[in-house]
Order: sequence, then structure tokens, then C-alpha cells
Amino acid sequence: MTRARPAAAARPMIDWRTALGLSEPRDSDWGKVRAAQIAAVRRHWPTRLAAELLGIALLWTGLTGRVPDTWLWGWTALALVAALGTGLWRARAAGAETTASPAGLWRETAAALAAALVWAAPPALFASATGVEAQLTLCAVGFAVMVGIVLLLAPLPLAAAGALALAAAGSTMFLGVLGLDLLAIANLAFAAVLLASALTQGRAFLMNTAAQFALVEKEEVVSLLLREHEEGDADWLWQIDAAKSLTHVSPRLAYALGEEALAIEGRPFLQILAGDSWETGQFAPALHALADKLKRREAFSDLLLEVKVRGETRWWELSASPRYDEQGAFIGFRGVGSDVTVERHSADKINRMARFDTLTGLPNRLQVNEALGQAMAEAEKWRGRCGFMMIDLDRFKAVNDTLGHPVGDRLLGRVSERLMGLMSENELCGRLGGDEFAVVIRDASDPARVEALGRRIIEELSRPYDVDQHTLYIGASVGAAVGPRDGRTVETLIRSADLALYRSKDAGGGHYHAYEPQLHVHAEERRVLEMALRKALEKGELHLAYQPVVSADEAVVEGFEALMRWTSPEHGNVSPAKFIPLAEEARLIGPIGQWALRTACMEARNWPSTVRVAVNVSAEQLHDPRFVDAVRTALADSGLPAHRLELEVTESVFMREGTNAVAVLGQVLALGVRLALDDFGTGYSSLGYLSRTKFSTIKIDRSFVQGASRNAPESLAIIRAVVALADSLGMSTTAEGVETEEEYAMIKRLGARKIQGYLFGRPMSPADARALFPNATRTAVA
Repeated sequence: MTRARPAAAARPMIDWRTALGLSEPRDSDWGKVRAAQIAAVRRHWPTRLAAELLGIALLWTGLTGRVPDTWLWGWTALALVAALGTGLWRARAAGAETTASPAGLWRETAAALAAALVWAAPPALFASATGVEAQLTLCAVGFAVMVGIVLLLAPLPLAAAGALALAAAGSTMFLGVLGLDLLAIANLAFAAVLLASALTQGRAFLMNTAAQFALVEKEEVVSLLLREHEEGDADWLWQIDAAKSLTHVSPRLAYALGEEALAIEGRPFLQILAGDSWETGQFAPALHALADKLKRREAFSDLLLEVKVRGETRWWELSASPRYDEQGAFIGFRGVGSDVTVERHSADKINRMARFDTLTGLPNRLQVNEALGQAMAEAEKWRGRCGFMMIDLDRFKAVNDTLGHPVGDRLLGRVSERLMGLMSENELCGRLGGDEFAVVIRDASDPARVEALGRRIIEELSRPYDVDQHTLYIGASVGAAVGPRDGRTVETLIRSADLALYRSKDAGGGHYHAYEPQLHVHAEERRVLEMALRKALEKGELHLAYQPVVSADEAVVEGFEALMRWTSPEHGNVSPAKFIPLAEEARLIGPIGQWALRTACMEARNWPSTVRVAVNVSAEQLHDPRFVDAVRTALADSGLPAHRLELEVTESVFMREGTNAVAVLGQVLALGVRLALDDFGTGYSSLGYLSRTKFSTIKIDRSFVQGASRNAPESLAIIRAVVALADSLGMSTTAEGVETEEEYAMIKRLGARKIQGYLFGRPMSPADARALFPNATRTAVA
């Protein structure tokens, strides 16, 4: 349906009694018109004040020395008081009234006449002034006052007429005293013309103003009626009287309230909306806002209010304006109401989706960031501290890889439940994405309390989970930062917590670490080092060193372990303990590992056919499906027999990759390559993978060798157990880190088959390794 625009209202005819304010129409709300008259006059008070100050200065210029100073000072004081006093009063009141009573109009008229009387006085008061300049000044001021009255007081015809009469009387009297009778008559004629103009302008102002208000009122009524009929059952008209009781209750409003129209006619509107809370006084904030608007008689629109209808929560949107009768008396409110419950629920759902994680129901990254920003603002305001924790689940990827994402999703739901159970009113936890969670701590002034929470989180999340008939074991690592000490913005504080989390993960997981400033330095060092490492391979900065492995019985070289070395022009000799983990994290270990494999196989061709080469392989390499092809290619390109290549892996390979590592290693074994288990007993040891994977060698970590050299019972027992285990499984054992004759003798007594350590040789260059076999010939052809 197309809404027709109301036609422009014809200007109402106003008789002169109405124009002068002596009577008012009975069928119109004339209070708004009176307020418009007063507002139109008050808007010009800065102009009027400036003109009056200019007039005072003009009179002083023309009359000084020609009239008694006491008269001039007295009139000036009176004029200033009148100008400034009425000006400030009008300025404060300007625009404040939407309706005015007849008494208010009469007060404004009286004020205008009083001011006119002050300015009509100088021609009569100073008529005795001598000199042409003084007389011309008084004439000019008199004419200016009459013109100004027409310009400034026309919206108040009665005030304009009275003020013109006073001003004309003063100037005519002055001209008569001077004997200028012809000018006095002309002055009266000029005043009559001005009076006619003022009355005509005033009447036209009133007719235009009345027509505008009539048009606005018609448009409001039409709009309300159209909304009532066009917008369906969700909208209705409502109206209350000055006592805030419902009047003219429509059937649609009654239906919205779940009542009969007659039953709620005359009842207090606020009481009906408040429902049961009316007795308790526990009103919703929106109801307080509505009551305040009604009390102040202020128009309002789109006020959202929660109400109870038949025990069901509904959301209403109310708009209304105050109403006044023709005498300007307040008679109540009239407005429109809408049921926006459906829209409200949709908005709440959209808002929740935007701020909550759909999988776990926890606050999402957006809400976590907002909460952290609020906590930081409060901490800054009260000179306190807030905290932020980053939580990363350990070994979660293995669950997804082996059992699938649905099980992983359900596991994340259990994790979120445990996290929620640890939170108090001081904390908010959320999910950032993947297996990363976060906790915002509003008050982190007690570091011990923050750390205790972090350790409880690790302990709680590390307990086993029963999901879909699977018992799952994961862990958690936590990094924490405190603001504003560790960061004055949300971004920097999150970055600090992330660096602390990285340190926890780097320590093997299952740890809690708080941020330290040195972590930023380390992070920058790692970034610079990573950039250099990305170019190290193509620049030829990487090389292999070879450490001998000898037989325990005869100390004859049986093989070499190829050890990666990096000599950087910018960073010097970089420790493998620093750049190998960095290469794994930056996903550079794949190409670097392939290069090391090819290089070691090529070099091993220069050794006797009985000497093997051992190359370390990381878990990241075994995760690459192309790894087996890389081994096959290295052997083919070098011509090295497969049994002379030994790949060394650590126990962490099995913990991180599960059965995938076993499958890949099985394919490598099928090529004829030998396998060695490095650092056995230092990690999450398990005999299961020893039975599933055919290792040729178990390497005893140097920490046990050193402990045994000090007669530590635990180290001695571990070495004996490992040797016995290897013998029973048909595997060899290599003791690492043997540096003295005493350690060598002890290892021989304990039964280790092979020895590796500084006693028999440090990692050496390829040339030095070849020099150990002066009579050797190449055993393979490229």
C-alpha cells in the first residue's frame, strides 16, 4: 500500500484580537504557537544586545559634555541592566519550551515594553541638550529604536505595537521641544507605517506557524493510523492521561497485553508493564527509563522494554509524544507500540554467533579480546594488574589424526567443560581456535594465585578423557602474561603470553611459564636466525661432521654418525641444539634432512665396505609421505648399499606421530636400511614400539654413561637393563659420550657392543674421516 502524503495545510485566518493575543481559537492547540512566538523573539537577543550596546556608545559620543553626567550615567546603568538582564534570561530559556501559556506570553510582552520604555526615554530625558551633534544623535537613536522594534518584535504584535507607541511618543516630544513641528508630524506618520508593517508581519507569522503545527499534527495522526492498520498485529496505538493511566484502549493493545480492553481501561500503564515486579520494586532499567520520560514529559522513540505477557517474556518497542490541550495544559501521552520479540531473538542469536564459539559454547576470539581490553582499561584506571593465559593442548593432533575430527571435536567440548569448572567470577575463558584456549584474569595482582590457576589447568586437562568408548590422554601447556607490566595493549599482552606459551611447548609440554622480557629478545633472535637459516642451504653454509663409532672389544671403527653443522657469516658457528629445533618449527627440516641424507651417502662411498653411516631423522621428516622416496633416491644416486645406511630416530617420533611413524619406518626397513633408537630411556619410554619396529641398535644416552662413571646405582641399573633387553631382542647397543679410559672399561664390563665419544674421536671433517682409512678404496661408483 502506498501512503499518500498529506496535502499542505491552508493557512488559518486569524482575526486581529487573536493576533494581538487578546483571544485564542478554541479548536487549536495554541500553546505551541505561543511558544513559537516567544522563541522567535528570544532567538534575536544577541543581535538586540549588540544594537543596544552600539546605541549606548552612540549616545555617549554625541551627548558627553552637553547633558549632566549624572543623568547620562543613570540612564546608561538602567539600559545596561535591562539589556543584560533580559538578554541572559531569554538566552537560558531559548528553545526550552514546547508550549506556553497566555501568562507566559504576557510576561514576554511586558518585558519587551519595559525595554522599549528605557529606549524611548533619551529623546525626552535629554531634550535640553545643546548643539546640532547632540540633537542629531537623539533623532538617529529614536528612528533606530522604532525600526529595530519592527525587526525584532514583529512575532509579538501587541508588544511591537506598544513599543512603537512608546518610542514614537518619545521622539515626537523631542522634535516638538526643538520646534520642529513638521518633522514631528512626519515622525508620527513614519511610526504609523512601521506599526502597520509590524502588525502585518506578526499576523503572517502567526498564520504560518499555526498552519505548520496543524500540518505536523495531521501527519502524526495519519502516520499512527497507517501504522495501526498496515503493520499487522505486532503494532498498536496506546494512550495515557496525565495520571499515566490507559485511555481509549484499542483491541490490538488489549490482545498484546493478554487482557480485555475494558479490564485495563483506566489502569496505570507502568503497573501493567511492570507485572509482578510492581510489588517488589525490582524494575528493569528500561522501565525506569520509560517512567523518567513520562515524568519529564519528554518525547521518545524506539524504547526497548521487556514485559511479561501470560507468563511469557516479550520484547516491546515504544514511541510516544506528550499532548497538551488548547490552554497549554498537559493531558498525557499518545504513541505506538510494537512487539519485536522475534527480531530480538534473531538479533540475540546473531550476536551470540558473532561472540561465542559454536563448537564449545565458550567466548570466541572477538569476545576474549574485548574482555581483555576491558580488563586492561580497569587495571590502568585503578593502577592494578590484569592477566592473560594462552593454553595449548598437547598431543591433540594425534587424536584427530588417528580417531578423526568428530572425536576431536567432542574432546574439545570436554576440555571446555573442565576449563569452565575452574573459572571464578574473576576469570573468563574462551576458545581462540583449533586446540588453543585463553583465560582473561580481571584481577591478577597476586602472581602466586595466577600461577596456581595455570598449574590447576594443566593438571585438570591432563586427566584422561572417556570419549566414544576411547580413553584419551592429552595434556596442556600454559603461558601467562600480566598487564600492563608485560604489555600496555591487547596485542602486545597476547604476544607476551604467546611467547611464554612457546617456551612451555619448547620445554616438552605440560609446563606453565610466565612471561619474561628476555623472551622477546629470544623471539627476535629466533626470527633473525630463521631468516638466515632459510638461505643457509643454498649458500653452502651447512656441512656434515662425522663422529666415529667403534667396537667395544677391539676399538675398530664400525661406522660414523653424520652430525649437522652450520657456520654462518653473520652468526658464526650455530649450535645444532639451536638451529635443528628452529628448522623443524619453520618446516625447513625436510629439505635440510634430504640434503644431509644425500651428502652422507655420497661420503660413505669413500670408506671401507664394512663401515656404516648413521643419519639422524626427525619426526617431521617421517611425517612427509615422500621420505621413503628420498631414502631410495639417496641410495640409488650414491650407489651405497642399503645395509650401510643407518637412520637414527628418537622415542618422541612415536609419541608425536603414533602408528604413522611405525608404517614409514617399516617401508624404510623393507629397503634394507638399518634403524637405531637414539636417547632410549630419556623420554616417554615404551616397550611396545620395540616389539613392532625392528631396530638394529639401541643407543645409551651419555647422561647414563656419566652417571654410571660416578657409580650412580640408577644409571648402572638402566645400562644393564638396556643391554639385557637389546641382547634378548637381537639388537646391538651403543654407549654415547665415552670420554675417559675408566668410562670405556666400565662400559665394556656392562656389555655394550659399541662406543661413541671423544675418547675415540670428536666430530671431524670428511677429509679427516677418510684419513682414518689410508688404504681404503672407493666401494661404490657414482
